[in-house]
Amino acid sequence: MDIKPLILIVEDDKPIKKFMKVSLEAQGYRCIETEFGNAAITIILSQNPDIIILDLGLPDIDGLKVIDKVRKSTKAMIIVVSARGRESEKVEALDKGADDYLTKPFSVAELSARVRVALRHFNQDNSPQNNELSVFVVKDLKIDFQKRKVMILDEEIHLTPMEFKLIELMSKYAGRVLTHKYIVNEIWGNYLDNDSQSLRFLWLI
Repeated sequence: MDIKPLILIVEDDKPIKKFMKVSLEAQGYRCIETEFGNAAITIILSQNPDIIILDLGLPDIDGLKVIDKVRKSTKAMIIVVSARGRESEKVEALDKGADDYLTKPFSVAELSARVRVALRHFNQDNSPQNNELSVFVVKDLKIDFQKRKVMILDEEIHLTPMEFKLIELMSKYAGRVLTHKYIVNEIWGNYLDNDSQSLRFLWLI
């Protein structure tokens, strides 16, 4: 199944944000956007983007704090875009976990090249089997993939192995459209006929 790379743009300058979004979508990428750091953290943990383009000067929290809060929870490549051009500031961002640093102003060609490099590194470092968050969080829901636990409001919800596999798959591809056939193959493999109505019935429960 061919799923286009998902890019999160975190930028409070509306013309620059629109410029990046239009340019990247014209190249076939899917983009989501926000101007707030706290909203970015929620999106990163819930939608698992492949690339994060992050401004440092955000209206609510500094972009460096965003990196601090998400770096251990995401394997996304983080490209910082900032007017802060001093070497010490670049070093600090890279030390905190950014993968690249692009100084404003920049061209479409340079941004596109940085994104292509980031995607190559992302694809090399993350196989489909390993491209998962260790913990998925959205609002009151928390899924710990390593411990195979699902929590709502810090209370554990007991699921059958099949139920956990379904919620694990859906959270892994949060914000993306999955076909019925793809879900059946991922969960049941060859043990369930792809024409079965059992999964469609599940959506109605």
